[in-house]
Amino acid sequence: MTSDTMGVQRRHEFVLYFDVINGNPNGDPDAGNLPRLDPETNQGLVSDVALKRKIRNYVALARADAPGHEIYMRDGATLNVEHKRAWAAVMPEVTKADDLKKAPKDADKGRALTRWMCANFWDIRTFGAVMTTGVNAGQVRGPVQIAFARSVEPVLPLEISITRLAATTEADAESKGGRTMGRKHIVPYGLYRAHGFVSAPLASHPVKGTGFSDADLDLLFEALSAMFEHDRSAARGEMATRKLVIFRHASALGNAHAHALFDRVKTWRAHQGERREIGAQEIDNWPVARSISDYAITIDREGLPEGVEIIER
Repeated sequence: MTSDTMGVQRRHEFVLYFDVINGNPNGDPDAGNLPRLDPETNQGLVSDVALKRKIRNYVALARADAPGHEIYMRDGATLNVEHKRAWAAVMPEVTKADDLKKAPKDADKGRALTRWMCANFWDIRTFGAVMTTGVNAGQVRGPVQIAFARSVEPVLPLEISITRLAATTEADAESKGGRTMGRKHIVPYGLYRAHGFVSAPLASHPVKGTGFSDADLDLLFEALSAMFEHDRSAARGEMATRKLVIFRHASALGNAHAHALFDRVKTWRAHQGERREIGAQEIDNWPVARSISDYAITIDREGLPEGVEIIER
């Protein structure tokens, strides 16, 4: 592999802050599309799947015609069709449907199938994939993992009644005069924090590595910074990445524990030049947070472990 395509050689972690204004950052289909909540704390949640979807969508836009940047998990995709492409490229002599369902007896051929998928699909070499759905292209564990995002303070979702002037059917037009009532759910304001991890061994291992490269890593950070700019909708009109803090290690296995690095990034309530810990009694009489200016984000750089670099975006 060239220096442009070899897997990343150093471990990374990152802290992502994003916010929402009068929107639904991640509706829960099991709760009538209400914003996801932790029922014990009323903190808002955004699933890792929702964040990965936005990352994939950004990459599809930013690298639409770039070789090696196809998106495997995309709208309208048929996964087994993509698996067949790998078989056609690696073992064109195999055409029977029953044979395509089995892993190749030759382990090198099986690895070649997986490598072909990793080389062509950016999200596979980033997040991994289980590609055994009828046509067997193997499975691979991705070097990038993202945890659920959680709001830094409790949020209070609102249910908003709306009306529509256009009727759905002729019967509705006659009986209701064309007006239809509806509901939408919003979070007036919420600042969310998510943690992410990049494993160098899972990217660069000569057998199990996906080939996730430094260029892919740069694209990931670009997507995290800009993914909401191309995700506007009536439910998510105002969402934005507010801060991205990256911890870059000097080695593949890392130079410090991830949780200890995450603890260095703190979120505070801010008001009229003052700063207090979230949940402190002193802020009980402060206005409810309604913008990023109501918070302060700090990074403790004192005594940073040797071999760890902090990058802010």
